[in-house]
Amino acid sequence: MTDNRKYQLNFSQLLPQAMFDVCARRNKAQTMLQVMRDHLGSDLAHLGLLDIGSSTGIIADFLADHFREVIGIDIDAPAVAFAKQNCRKSNLFFTVGDSLNLGFPDNAFDVVICAQVYEHVPDADRMIKEIFRVLKPGAICYFAAGNRLALMEPHYRLPLLSVVPRPIAHLFIRLAGRSTHYHEHHLTYWGLKELVHAFEVIDYTRKIVAAPDFFHAGYMLREGSWKTILARRVVRAAYWLFPGYIWLLRKPR
Repeated sequence: MTDNRKYQLNFSQLLPQAMFDVCARRNKAQTMLQVMRDHLGSDLAHLGLLDIGSSTGIIADFLADHFREVIGIDIDAPAVAFAKQNCRKSNLFFTVGDSLNLGFPDNAFDVVICAQVYEHVPDADRMIKEIFRVLKPGAICYFAAGNRLALMEPHYRLPLLSVVPRPIAHLFIRLAGRSTHYHEHHLTYWGLKELVHAFEVIDYTRKIVAAPDFFHAGYMLREGSWKTILARRVVRAAYWLFPGYIWLLRKPR
């Protein structure tokens, strides 16, 4: 999966409207929590959690109210500094670190969060292997991932940006004035399945689309809206075209 990209440093400064949006980040955290409660049960207070790509710490701060211990790790030093200053709880810790070399012992965590991170790192395959290593046998990773075959690229809101060849994407993003080059590297549905092949994949995408209110996903899919109706049709007829996936990755025992 490596493609000679360098690390994407200071991502929170590139897209501050997303990384510092407390309401939006807490909405995502509520969905994460409900998915994990649906799978693991309502009592999560005995579990340790690692949030990879924790950025400004807003999601980790929310989850720390429900888990025994939460550690956030990110290579974005300014974001981690913000998290340390603004998200202070006795069971919550942040560190600047590399997702390709996590530095934690084998079998250390009950839960790992890896949400919209794989496309930013230089080697997604190595990151997934690190997640596998630090998870306990039978433990899970909450994995949220965008699909390369998306009509609208989620970070820069430019149509087909992730679909076109990279030289065209670089030119497109410069002409749009959004960045000097297109760093993100998304995978298709089949590429994502290959990426996580060592895990048992438990699909929550279909469950969330079927019951967005139950999973506190109204910020994405409002019950009765045309968007939700269309989403349900796409997951039934062409799942490989759905713009993003939420999976639980379970490490075999």
